[in-house]
Amino acid sequence: MKFGVEIPFVNHLGFDLVLFEGGQSQIDYEPRPEHLNSFGVTHGGASMTLLDVSMAVAARSVQKDMGVVTIEMKTSFMQPARGKLSGKGRLLHRTATMAFVEATIFDSEGKTCAHATGTFKYVKRLPTGPRSANPLNVISTD
Repeated sequence: MKFGVEIPFVNHLGFDLVLFEGGQSQIDYEPRPEHLNSFGVTHGGASMTLLDVSMAVAARSVQKDMGVVTIEMKTSFMQPARGKLSGKGRLLHRTATMAFVEATIFDSEGKTCAHATGTFKYVKRLPTGPRSANPLNVISTD
């Protein structure tokens, strides 16, 4: 399953989109050695990216032609994230322009590792690319 847009950082991390519909998302992630911290567990930045993308995908799943940008995000780390991880997102509420979402990371044993809530703004997709092809140099919103 594809994210619908090219997201280089997500590709770098190796996220695998499993669910993208009805206000729900699931993204599986097998952290590589370069994604670990000095304790040998998934780095908090990689975990936060998984939470952020899981929430964004849940928000976009109800209107796939729109992009979203993160307005704010609160993260709680509950235990070290080890091994294969699964980020599950859920759209809690939406308005015409905003989405209120949550996501949880589970390890391979189903234990909760981290949880986040966030607010996202729906935005129209904008052109990207070199300045000559994009005179306004507008960036993508995903």
